[in-house]
Amino acid sequence: MTEDEFDAFYAAAFPRLTGQLYAFTGDHGEAQDVVQEAFVRAWDRRREFLAEGAPEAWIRTVATRLAVSRWRRARRWLELVRRIPPPEHTPGPDPERAALVAALRKLPEAQRMALVLHHLCDLSVEQVASETGAPVGTVKARLSRGRAVLARELATGDGEREDDRVR
Repeated sequence: MTEDEFDAFYAAAFPRLTGQLYAFTGDHGEAQDVVQEAFVRAWDRRREFLAEGAPEAWIRTVATRLAVSRWRRARRWLELVRRIPPPEHTPGPDPERAALVAALRKLPEAQRMALVLHHLCDLSVEQVASETGAPVGTVKARLSRGRAVLARELATGDGEREDDRVR
């Protein structure tokens, strides 16, 4: 089957096969996905595809098997999830972490990104520069300014400025 013949076959058979698989799965999106995946697999065999005699039946069979396989995988996952009980109590973040996150949110995005990549992801200044597309000197300036603002924010405790507390 040539590419043009395959394209014509796809245009004619896709809606019909999708309708059939929709009846089988009960989910139109799932039906489209498995039929599309079956056509992708058929594309690799398009040269000898017509020789097999029933290309639409082959695609329907592959799509049905894919749908059943997905259903089994989903069912196994659901069974696994049901066996593992949820944790009885998930502790929230400690106050220091909450204060750090609140202080980080107050920084400009570029400074926040530089600080997170450098201090939390353990990237070097050069790696941060490479990832952000900023020059090394700019990254160093962002780190310096960001650390200064963080130090002020975290030193005041609840985020209020020192000059506000004096009044």
